[in-house]
Amino acid sequence: FMGLYSGKGYQDVHNKAWKINVSANKPEWQSISPVPSTLDLKGRLASIAVGIDDSVYLFGGYTVAASHEEVSAPDVYRYHVPTDVYTKLEPMPVPVDDAVALVYRNRYVYLVSGWHNDGNVNLVQVYDSVKNEWFQASPFLGAPVFGHAGGIVDNQLMICDGVRVVPSRLKRRSFAQETACYRGEISPQNPSKINWHTWFHPTDIGRYRMAAAGDIYTGDIVFVGGSVNPYNFNGIGYNGEPSVPDANVWRYNVDSRRWSLFKTATPTMDHRGLLRVGKDWVTIGGMSFDQKVIADVTVHEFTPAND
Repeated sequence: FMGLYSGKGYQDVHNKAWKINVSANKPEWQSISPVPSTLDLKGRLASIAVGIDDSVYLFGGYTVAASHEEVSAPDVYRYHVPTDVYTKLEPMPVPVDDAVALVYRNRYVYLVSGWHNDGNVNLVQVYDSVKNEWFQASPFLGAPVFGHAGGIVDNQLMICDGVRVVPSRLKRRSFAQETACYRGEISPQNPSKINWHTWFHPTDIGRYRMAAAGDIYTGDIVFVGGSVNPYNFNGIGYNGEPSVPDANVWRYNVDSRRWSLFKTATPTMDHRGLLRVGKDWVTIGGMSFDQKVIADVTVHEFTPAND
């Protein structure tokens, strides 16, 4: 859903969408209806999608005007896969983009931190897909960030890294890589309560726009790719240096509370999600080396980091 074409300019931001049935005898990508919007500009970047039952829930993102003005979208839509129908839902109380979205109990969607128009927020906004309403959960313990990544297994969360705002007295604010991980535990009795803890970072080198997801089969929360150099949507770092994807893969096990380190042979960056398809972990699109926008479905094979 949505994203950026290979030109990487404001005019390349789009609202198109595609689907594929991986269980078909010959899986093929098909165009579906474009994502609607309440804003004048329809294309969005840095929105996020999660699946619940036979529907996909789409949250936020931001538009980019010819003047380079960026606006965080409040829109929330449910896409019903069997009928190709979008339904407009209750908008976000505080519109965010580049956030983390995690599904709990196949009902609640937790939006953790993210960017809102002029700066990052520390909010954890929770959407109840049964009641079509929002409530606030315990705020994020870390520095407010965008472009972070995270996953959930049962009621256990792990959120890592992203970009924080660095204020300055005599010049414009700047952006810096945040290197930090936080473990959260949602109260089984009250979904608005999250017990947050600081946690060990697996490498002490932060990454931006990783792909991440929880694995209910192994109890792992998996982080793949991203870049150690935070960047604008064209792939050029805020420091003016071209960004490149990172090959590191981290797996955090919620039972042992330990990290395991791996590598992928096909590093990519600029992701919002990681998908498990059968036994494989895949990313769709993103950027590769030379800041190239790709249309690949990348299967990430993990090898131990010390090999």
